[in-house]
Amino acid sequence: MASSLSLLKQIPFFPLRCAVRHAASRSILLFLSSTRRAASSETSLPRDGVAAAAATAESAATWGANDPAHFSRPEHPDYRRWKDREEEILKDIEPVTFLAKEILHSKKYVDGERLTDEDEKVVLEKLLAYHPHAEDKIGSGLDYIMVDRHPQFRQSRCLFVVRTDGLWIDFSYQKCLRAYVREKYPTHAERFIRQHFKRSNG
Repeated sequence: MASSLSLLKQIPFFPLRCAVRHAASRSILLFLSSTRRAASSETSLPRDGVAAAAATAESAATWGANDPAHFSRPEHPDYRRWKDREEEILKDIEPVTFLAKEILHSKKYVDGERLTDEDEKVVLEKLLAYHPHAEDKIGSGLDYIMVDRHPQFRQSRCLFVVRTDGLWIDFSYQKCLRAYVREKYPTHAERFIRQHFKRSNG
């Protein structure tokens, strides 16, 4: 970061200013041309089409009760409803989220160790059961659940299904939780997932 900053400081000011002006001019030209295109397309719409476009723009500017993604301001009447539901979802998934993180990131289990019967039961019922590809993961049959290093990303630990045919395959506990939230809280699921889950595969 420091070297990048020092390199930037060595660039002469005048060319940089010219480049900025050029970029700004280009942005303005692109904006104006897109505005003209939009204006010309609007005038070519039939009368009903113009009214529909205006109604769509008005509804987009208004926070609708059926679109929780826009409930971002405290003064919006549905903001408190969203925050209450967000808290409800967090409380619902908190125990299993805590367990999954404890399994993966603490010294409770060493690499390659099988989960205890108690932990395995929770993982099966609260996580794996909701995985979008649970049947494919289990395949010929489930023998047990273990924790080990990811086969490609060795710095990461994952939960693994160990199958009765001897194969074992990893699965993402976050993907399971996202599916659970979508199933139980469909109205608020996408906003909750955007705010509380990092992107992950598995």
